Amino acid sequence: MKILWLSHLIPYPPKGGVLQRSFNMIREVGKYHNITLVAFNQDGFLKSSLPDSEDPIEVAKKELLQFVDSIHVCEIPENLIPGGRYVVALKALLSAQAYNMVWLQSKSSYKLIKDLVSETSFDAVHLDTISLCIFSDIFKDLPLVLNHHNFESQMLRSRAISEHHWIKSLYYRLESYRLLNSEIEYCQKVNLNLTCSDDDSKSMEKIIGIDNFISVPNGVDVSYFYPNPSVKILDGSIVIVGGLSWYPNREAVEYFIRDIWPLIRTQIPGTTVDIIGRGPTSEMLKLAEVDERVFVHGFVDDVREYLWRSQFYVCPIRTGGGTKLKILDALATGSCIIADPFSCKGIRVRDGENVLYAKNPQDYVDQIRYLIDHPEQQTRLRKAGPELIRRLYSYDRIGKGYSQAISGLIK
Repeated sequence: MKILWLSHLIPYPPKGGVLQRSFNMIREVGKYHNITLVAFNQDGFLKSSLPDSEDPIEVAKKELLQFVDSIHVCEIPENLIPGGRYVVALKALLSAQAYNMVWLQSKSSYKLIKDLVSETSFDAVHLDTISLCIFSDIFKDLPLVLNHHNFESQMLRSRAISEHHWIKSLYYRLESYRLLNSEIEYCQKVNLNLTCSDDDSKSMEKIIGIDNFISVPNGVDVSYFYPNPSVKILDGSIVIVGGLSWYPNREAVEYFIRDIWPLIRTQIPGTTVDIIGRGPTSEMLKLAEVDERVFVHGFVDDVREYLWRSQFYVCPIRTGGGTKLKILDALATGSCIIADPFSCKGIRVRDGENVLYAKNPQDYVDQIRYLIDHPEQQTRLRKAGPELIRRLYSYDRIGKGYSQAISGLIK
């Protein structure tokens, strides 16, 4: 069957949450269906992920063409003009639309997609985020599947509540309200809605008022993320992973360095921490300059080295949505995870079996100390994580399940 797949980014390389999900879903669905990919070029993602490439778009195309029939890249209008993001945000504000529903609008991309639909007999369309629904009028009678990486409007609502600057809080509140209206409209129009977890499905069904949601969980490429006992674990080493341009990750690292790290540093001498992710803030970089036990790396090409060698994996995320791919990756590599319960939402882990939960700064200290005093528990965690991933979260079984859902929808 022929699938038109619209993506708000070029899904390569699979380094980081949304890129991993998009790439692996395309790779697996491409085993069962013929995919035509239309991808919008988020230039910053691509250049930071392929810093040594003279033409990162062509590198990405070459890799993706192993799994799809053809690729068409669209430029994002706000990237083509100075201050483009602010211009588009102002346009959305004045037109009573959510920013999410205007940032991909352009006549050239609309024409490209319309021409593809008129030239090819597609059997279904996959829209990889709500922002792509602005093209939905092109598809007429084609079955539509809308993917939700998160319950986006509710993420904005949570951010509005936690934001201390009243103007920003007001803006996020307005964005949340407008985006929820779009989610209600388009979730009702499409044939099938996908979420990353049963929790998100239930939440969206309750608020939006329809029941055409199914869960297609985030997963792991188990051929890439796996335990490596040959790597020596560094005693007292902590790792935190996550793209820092994404608000929940940035907020979590700020919470760690302001509230958790001072306690660990004082109460467990000799501990070190590696902070990994695109876009570290000046606060994080400054801390690394004055504290010889803090290392801020920015984007790294292969995060596995840090997962394998670190004694503890800390994830203090308390906001956001979906399921956290970073937790799944850490489980797959056999990391000893200490995490806020929220960061494990939607993942079938159990406190004390696959992870250890921490609900406040002192909890993180206590859990690290507990693991140091009980090495047998470290061994159990390092064994239980990969077992859980192989049983429930490998992308081959997840992709096969979604491929079957598309076939059933078309039939």
